Amino acid sequence: MMEAIQTADEIWHLGDVCEPATLEQIRGLGPPVQVVRGNQDVQPDWPMSLELKRGDQTFHLLHIPPTSTPLGVKFLLHGHTHVPRDQMIGEARYLNPGAAGLANKGAPRSFAWLEITERKEPIFRLAAIR
Repeated sequence: MMEAIQTADEIWHLGDVCEPATLEQIRGLGPPVQVVRGNQDVQPDWPMSLELKRGDQTFHLLHIPPTSTPLGVKFLLHGHTHVPRDQMIGEARYLNPGAAGLANKGAPRSFAWLEITERKEPIFRLAAIR
C-alpha cells in the first residue's frame, strides 16, 4: 500500500490520524499532504475542514459528514465512519475512502484514489488493503 500511495500527486487525510508521528510517516512518503482534524485528533492547528480547488472542481474535506450538504458543495469527502462510501445526495457526491487502519462494520481496510481529469466527474476508486 505505501508504495502505491507514494505515486500520488497529493495525499488527503480525512482525520483520525491520532498520533502526530503517524502524520509525519505519511508526509515522509513524499507527496504533499492535506489533513483535517478528526474527533480522535487533538492538534489545534489542524483545520476542521478544507476547501481544495483542483482543476475546475472544488472539494470540501472534513471528518464528520454533515447532516445536510453545505451550500454550493458538489464533492464532499469525509472520514469518521471508517466505511467506504460513494453516494449522491441531491447534487452532491459524498466520498469516504474508508480506513487504512481500523476499519468498521465489516468493511475492509482501504484507501482511495481520486483522479481528476478533463472529464466532468472525477474518478473515485477504492483500494482494499491486503
